Amino acid sequence: MEPIIEINGLTKDYEKGFWKKKKIRALEDLNLSVEAGQIFGFLGGNGAGKTTTIKLLMSLIFPTAGTARILGREIGDVAMHKSIGYCPESPYFYDYLKASELMNYFGQLFGLDKSKRTRRTEELLTRVGLEKKDWNKQLRKFSKGMLQRVGLAQCLINDPKIVFLDEPMSGLDPVGRRQVRELIAELRDEGKTVFMSSHILTDIEALCDNVAILRDGRLEETGNLGELLRAQGGDTGFEITVGGVNRAKLESELESLSATEFKLRPNGISLIVESEEEVSAVLAGVGKLGGKLIGVSQVKQSLEELFVKDTVA
Repeated sequence: MEPIIEINGLTKDYEKGFWKKKKIRALEDLNLSVEAGQIFGFLGGNGAGKTTTIKLLMSLIFPTAGTARILGREIGDVAMHKSIGYCPESPYFYDYLKASELMNYFGQLFGLDKSKRTRRTEELLTRVGLEKKDWNKQLRKFSKGMLQRVGLAQCLINDPKIVFLDEPMSGLDPVGRRQVRELIAELRDEGKTVFMSSHILTDIEALCDNVAILRDGRLEETGNLGELLRAQGGDTGFEITVGGVNRAKLESELESLSATEFKLRPNGISLIVESEEEVSAVLAGVGKLGGKLIGVSQVKQSLEELFVKDTVA
């Protein structure tokens, strides 16, 4: 199957200074492919090149070198842009327009007839959680979170096959973040592809099938999220929480094991061991001291740990 997004050697230099003699490389030789029907997470620290990449794919800026294709067509193909949606990190619209007028405007740009524009406007503003009383309010009166919701609605007006979202959770409260997470998951269930960047790693970990991590404009890691975490030592042991025992006595009883990180908890003491055999040994030792087991959980490497490893020198 041909990738829905295919990037080959994409490079972008920005000119700096009055005479524009200095160049800053924001993106270097990016090679990436994204299969259809998935949520793809695009990660990196500030200045890593995420927004530059998305703007290149949207033809808002132009590459210094390299090529990219979306839906099998060059990114400069205007016809291809009819089949994609885009919501920037900080949407900026004509603020004298009302939310419903803005949606109508974008619907006209995509050639939708009046009845379809009206139907899509009502459907999408409801879907992104914008209250009906705000549909006919000027955008200049909107909060950042409300503008973010309108931005998400407008990028879906044309029923796109692929949606590009740059920090879609920006400015949203916890309820709004949950609604947008559910919306993104629904888009995948509908067969659409979502390419999203985000600093909120818990959202990426909850939503994304595959990820790419950028550092200083270069690709550090890419692949299936679960496989990347496992390859980096994703299963790192077991955390055991016990109660009714003295910490010093417990450490003495278990000194022959690889147990680490003895920590006091509100309900007892937690410690981490490497293997299932050591879990059994801990339980035997706790029983010997007259204590009780509160809980056992597997410790896995988090996306945050992988992200920090790949983005911090």
